[in-house]
Amino acid sequence: MRILILGGYGQFGGRISRTLAADAGFEILVAGRDGDRARRFIDASGVCGRTMRPLRLDASDDAAVAQSFEQRRPDLVIHTAGPFQGQDCTPDGYRVARAALRAGAHYIDLADARAFVAGFAALEDEAKAAGRRAVSGASSVPGLSAAVIEAHLHRFTRLDAVEAGISPGNRTPRGLATTRAILGYVGRPYPALLHGRRRTVHGWQSLRRLGLPGLGTRWLARCEVPDLDVLPARYPSLEHCDFRAGLELRRMHFGLWLGSWAVRARLLPSLQPWAGPLLRLSERWLDAGSDTGLMHVDMHGIGESGDALSLRWQMILRDGDGPQVPCTAAIVLARKLARGALAGAGAGPCLDLFTLDEYLSALDGFAVETRTGELEHRRSGYQPGSRHPPGSSQP
Repeated sequence: MRILILGGYGQFGGRISRTLAADAGFEILVAGRDGDRARRFIDASGVCGRTMRPLRLDASDDAAVAQSFEQRRPDLVIHTAGPFQGQDCTPDGYRVARAALRAGAHYIDLADARAFVAGFAALEDEAKAAGRRAVSGASSVPGLSAAVIEAHLHRFTRLDAVEAGISPGNRTPRGLATTRAILGYVGRPYPALLHGRRRTVHGWQSLRRLGLPGLGTRWLARCEVPDLDVLPARYPSLEHCDFRAGLELRRMHFGLWLGSWAVRARLLPSLQPWAGPLLRLSERWLDAGSDTGLMHVDMHGIGESGDALSLRWQMILRDGDGPQVPCTAAIVLARKLARGALAGAGAGPCLDLFTLDEYLSALDGFAVETRTGELEHRRSGYQPGSRHPPGSSQP
């Protein structure tokens, strides 16, 4: 199976390239703007040249992308070259995905942009006509978060609320595209389903503490992610859907929180132009903090007994293995497509395409621990019937 990975030597694309190159039967085209960098990445990976090959290709050059796909004829295109925020989500948009389908390839991306993922079903007819799969959001959200919910849904007779959060370890490498994506919504308003109605909230505000035994406390703040649209559409009983992320170092987390107020007060139009300087500043502190990342998904509703039930699923990632998490959904899907285990055709968000067990199996060998337990209502953010969740500021 020939797989073309856009951004194939980057933070996430590089991990996907190396992981899939180790599988028998895969040929990986490591694509990116810098052909020399792609070649150096392959040399440093120590993989046979017939398994990985460099390809100079700019994902923003529509004509070059279409021509390359037609010439190279990949079986699968994996798009990791974000940020996906701000990309064209109109009926004429999604040009990389459309070029892949026209070339007869399956398509997967790691998009974490809300509008991009939520609107991706616009390609349904084209994907079915091509007889191919086109999947958006094959990442931590909504790929993994949705798999977590499905794995625990049997314990609920009604699912009312989902709250999730991610906090990477400070020593984890970060890239410019991810930094730009985060800064794009810091301080900006966006709608969220909270306690039964749509409300306007602001990026990187509404602070909350997350405490985990033996791991201390992390601070989290609101983020705009695909789950805010995708999960309520998938689970119509939801009356509350919220997501937060956090930086381990408080100086960085609260510094960004202060910056969010400058954007909210319209003193600055956006923090996105500061992505480069802020990334370089954060890299000065790479020796501080830890290499332990966290993710949690809280689910609230009515259990089989008829009583209120709250569950918390947690993932703890040590030894700097956190960045493997956003990559794993695409790896699982590529392997399933290769062995013919993902039947059918169509386009949409990364929902119901793999189980949580399949996902976790692909993380064998990494320093990953998961826990699931009931959550006391007083310790949870969501409270049935409350106007605002405790422990947080107003939206």
